[in-house]
Amino acid sequence: MAYPIAFQLYSSRLFPPVVDHLPELKAMGYDAIEPWPPAYEDDPAEFRRRLDDAGLACFGFHMPLAGLVSEPNRYIEIAQTLGARYMIPPFVPEEERENTARFWQKIGGDLAAGAAKAAPHGLRVAWHNHDFEYVALEDGTRPIDHLLEAAGETVAFEIDCGWIRRAGADPATELARYAGRIAAIQTKDMAPPGTIEDDGWAATGDGIIDWPSLIPLFRETTADHIVTEHDNPSDWRRFAERSIRYLREIGV
Repeated sequence: MAYPIAFQLYSSRLFPPVVDHLPELKAMGYDAIEPWPPAYEDDPAEFRRRLDDAGLACFGFHMPLAGLVSEPNRYIEIAQTLGARYMIPPFVPEEERENTARFWQKIGGDLAAGAAKAAPHGLRVAWHNHDFEYVALEDGTRPIDHLLEAAGETVAFEIDCGWIRRAGADPATELARYAGRIAAIQTKDMAPPGTIEDDGWAATGDGIIDWPSLIPLFRETTADHIVTEHDNPSDWRRFAERSIRYLREIGV
């Protein structure tokens, strides 16, 4: 069975207004979008109306970690308005990070506390990785492992294969390691090392990640949808079209 595929709207943020992209994404074959905060925060109800008009769903949305900690009820209400089932904090700003196990365990604890508040509403909290969680601490352990262990099984994982590859880690290993925690798989692709264009990212299928070899591992996870993302495409439409076409061609 084919996975539903969502488009992370962060990918087209530099070509506003992003709500005008929704009908085009539907025409390309996307089932849903995954918004990041500026797209929905001003008027979640209006954003939901535009989604409905375009015939698109919202499976999950990115949100500030600080919002989960200090304003959980606000973001729970946003999730309900958008019809989302996953609330996804994706980032810790560099100036706030500490390279200690205790720091990353605290982040995991914050996620667990937010998940406990979301669960009665039928919602799950999921963490989204970048590369910094895969950079070993002085003792050789990794932030991602401390974070997810401290968060516990109630917190899911949106795994970003592109950032894992850029960190020098192996997406196949990480898909297998956290198979039972993965709620969504981001198929971000990395251009060959040294590529300057588009910040070194590529459309899914145009980069160096061997996606056909990963598909069997996708099936072993608990993921219920796929998300395409590119951090800085010079042509968002080409990225969006190429990525979903490629994924469907290889049987995702």
